[in-house]
Amino acid sequence: MNQQPIVLEPNSLYFPPVENADEEGLLAYGGDLSPERLLLAYKSGIFPWFNEDSLILWWSPNPRMVLFPKKIKISKSMKKVLKSTQFKLTKNTCFQSVLDNCSAIEREGQEGTWITSNMKTAYLELHKRGVAESYEVWEDEELVGGLYGINLGDVFCGESMFSLVSNASKFAFIHLAKELQENNYKLIDCQVYTEHLESLGAEEISRQTFISYL
Repeated sequence: MNQQPIVLEPNSLYFPPVENADEEGLLAYGGDLSPERLLLAYKSGIFPWFNEDSLILWWSPNPRMVLFPKKIKISKSMKKVLKSTQFKLTKNTCFQSVLDNCSAIEREGQEGTWITSNMKTAYLELHKRGVAESYEVWEDEELVGGLYGINLGDVFCGESMFSLVSNASKFAFIHLAKELQENNYKLIDCQVYTEHLESLGAEEISRQTFISYL
């Protein structure tokens, strides 16, 4: 049964059961963005998502959008892009630049950004610890796309991606899926439904099923 979101205390490293989330998936608010709390959140099927002028909000939606790496959909046009020399992919070479681009990009139906200055500081710390990773896409030596997320060892929690030229973020996402498939990862957590993610092969599963994969 859904319950009211609870307030987290900064000095208490705790989350309520994910089943307590409300209908929209909001589980709790408050707390902090310490590396320890963030890692506990991701390992528990919870993620932060809030605006600059808001309290920290913690979510665990039901259903959950995920991609099983072997189910990645690659269109004919993208197969041509992958075979061409238009883009070059790197990994973890400019994490902060990917973070900055993801926070700056304008998204339809969204005012401002949820990648706040405090969030950037938190994910940069996770990157230093080898947990947060970025994939960068280059065209003519210029950064034109990429994505970043949290690597839990057998699950990759995708956080955000950006594209300054057509197909750049898809290029990064497809390469991520292929790499994870080769390394026997269970899934990529895409959090919530979008048509774009569905077109790439992502699907919704129940929160309970998602937690079982974690």
